[in-house]
Amino acid sequence: MMGPKQEAQAALFYELSLEDHVPQDHLLRSIDRFVDLSSIRAHLSDFYSHTGRPSIDPELLIRMLLVGYCSGIRSERRLCEEAHLNLAYRWFCRLDLKDRIPDHSSFSKNRHGRFRESDLLRHVFETTVARCMEEGLVGG
Repeated sequence: MMGPKQEAQAALFYELSLEDHVPQDHLLRSIDRFVDLSSIRAHLSDFYSHTGRPSIDPELLIRMLLVGYCSGIRSERRLCEEAHLNLAYRWFCRLDLKDRIPDHSSFSKNRHGRFRESDLLRHVFETTVARCMEEGLVGG
């Protein structure tokens, strides 16, 4: 006798490690070894207010832009969509499954507003990309 199709019931809790879902030979794992953004917050602290709502982490913005560069994603809107869906992108950006992806407009607001007077973000991005190119990880 043919049984009825079983309806899937969503689990209440999931135990998932992004670390386990990103292959060891993934390009972003190789790049991650060369990305050191530990000092970026100190360099950019003058651009942030000490009051108001919390800002988007500048390290997250740089990491997302690196993902876009390495994956050929030119649209910031599409980059945010892909970061929402792709586990490897979330891992590289240090985002958990429950973390929200920044809105695409955050990139242009920061580029044309807050960081217009500073070349620090461009410098960090270009330095990281150059180092990855020297190691043969990306071309361009």
